[in-house]
Amino acid sequence: MIVLITGGARSGKSTFAEKYAAHLGSSGVYIATAPITDEEMEERILHHRDRRLQSNFPWQTIEEPYALTEWLTKLGAQKDIQEQQTVILIDCLILWLSNWLLHDQEEQSFEGVLQQVDVLVNKLKDYHGTVLLVTNEVGDGLVPQHPLGRMFRDLAGLMNQRVAAVADQVFLVTAGIPVELKGQAFRF
Repeated sequence: MIVLITGGARSGKSTFAEKYAAHLGSSGVYIATAPITDEEMEERILHHRDRRLQSNFPWQTIEEPYALTEWLTKLGAQKDIQEQQTVILIDCLILWLSNWLLHDQEEQSFEGVLQQVDVLVNKLKDYHGTVLLVTNEVGDGLVPQHPLGRMFRDLAGLMNQRVAAVADQVFLVTAGIPVELKGQAFRF
């Protein structure tokens, strides 16, 4: 089962995702995509780690800014992941997208980053387990002033649409309240 959890910054997405993972499985693998870039980011990461450690749910944490598909392949090949009903939680797709966009900035193109998204989407379709993916909804704001900001916003919107299309469930979290969207979506 693929579950996409989206919302604004500080909306409660990660907290909801962690609680939902505990509801769906008996253990979890938390793939954190945020690199430590400064002291403030390190504090945020430590806060997330502490919250998981204080929960009664057993988490294994993998810190990986790029290789999500490789980890899904490795984890999918482990029989104990399936047998123990281990839930994979990826937090956060937007940071993963940013990592790819800023990686070798001169060489990264819109199409190159979108290709990384498509590889991930195809891997999700083939994965035989439960994966929760946390992302941000970034299209509700103003049009960014700079070309890189507009490229990021456009890529984020396309990524979220593509993951939502293959997801079994999609939640929007606002003010800590999750609302299920996928079941309410208009069908053509």
